[in-house]
Amino acid sequence: MKDHVLPAESGAIFGRPTGEFNFTAKMRVLCADVTSRIISLHHIDMRRVAVSFCQTRKRGLYGLYAALTPMRFESGGLVTSRYGRRFTCQRLYDEQGQEFLYILSFYLPRFLNLAFEEKLTTIFHELWHVSPQFDGDIRRHPGRCYVHSHSQRQYDAHIEMLMHRWLALSPPIQLYNFLHMNFRQLERQYGTIFGTKIQHPKLIPLDASN
Repeated sequence: MKDHVLPAESGAIFGRPTGEFNFTAKMRVLCADVTSRIISLHHIDMRRVAVSFCQTRKRGLYGLYAALTPMRFESGGLVTSRYGRRFTCQRLYDEQGQEFLYILSFYLPRFLNLAFEEKLTTIFHELWHVSPQFDGDIRRHPGRCYVHSHSQRQYDAHIEMLMHRWLALSPPIQLYNFLHMNFRQLERQYGTIFGTKIQHPKLIPLDASN
């Protein structure tokens, strides 16, 4: 993993920048607090979740805001079969050699340009996808719509409820006050926005192709 500076959007920087803003480090601390306070997210160990950013090509709000990438297949398996072939996934480790089970990515500047509560619900939405077994797989709901359950409305309402429950627990405001600012406002205050950027893991074939 490497730290990358996120290029600023076009336009002048106003005011006096106060330094640099490590976006992924801030998001990691925020997510660690969320998972420590919300009982239904206690199974998540943020030490094994890599936090990354992806740079969007367009400034608009349409498109992905964040994504959770599982590093295992169904039920935590290391091998899956597709189209009659067997595959495994690239593995990702921290500097101490501990393996990450998930990659949590945020699309910038798009994510930062959302409204405050939309940013928070996006964070909770992605964290909720982590399997309760914390085995590298996603949370799977019963039925055909196993990712978001049979009712998107109920799913969204549940995520919003978790977000408000966390705020009601009075987490330190310094953990999340940066979410009140959009990309340009953060840029004006800090001068440089940077963070860890991780390439999407690849499927590795285990069987020789015919």
